[in-house]
Amino acid sequence: MIAEVKRRSPSKGEINAGLDAGAQAAAYAEGGAAALSILTEPTHFGGRPEDLTAAREHAAVPLLRKDFHVHPLQLLEAKALGASAVLLIARALSPSDLPQLATAAADLGLETLVEVRDEWELERAVAIRASVIGVNNRDLETLVIDAAVSRLLLPRVPRGVPAVYESGVRTRDQVEEAALLGADAVLVGSSVSAAADPAGAVRALTAVPRTGRGA
Repeated sequence: MIAEVKRRSPSKGEINAGLDAGAQAAAYAEGGAAALSILTEPTHFGGRPEDLTAAREHAAVPLLRKDFHVHPLQLLEAKALGASAVLLIARALSPSDLPQLATAAADLGLETLVEVRDEWELERAVAIRASVIGVNNRDLETLVIDAAVSRLLLPRVPRGVPAVYESGVRTRDQVEEAALLGADAVLVGSSVSAAADPAGAVRALTAVPRTGRGA
């Protein structure tokens, strides 16, 4: 599980306005999260760069900087803040920009989670040898969640490439469905960020073995 530090979102509004990134990161790690996603975008998600630094100080697990990365300078900033990986959204990047940013990230020692929503985007992610491929069930234009996106794409992620099921996960049944489709991990933000016991909320959704995609 990749547990996300998230104060608000365009789809849900306020989730946990007073969230302390360091304390939340520590709780997620205690609950068994394999990695953390740190939203640093301020306008729509209430994040800030210092959240990544705070998470690094409180949790010894890989950290994904989740932001709209469109320029190499953002990758330098992510590295300086303590990120282990960065998000690259295939839909937001041109066919030339995506491989260029992926190469720049690799040169800095950063892994890349390339987010896709259709077969063409998946082909692009595979072509650049993305470190991790995330399948987002949420349409970023309409904000509608459709689990059919993962049902179509997750089984097509090549074996050997970690695949992440993104958006809409709240229950263990949903995690088990993601595992059946071949997901190696789920990315969960709103439900664990809003939980009174974030460590317990994470623990309830972890340790589900992958059963699909040639498990």
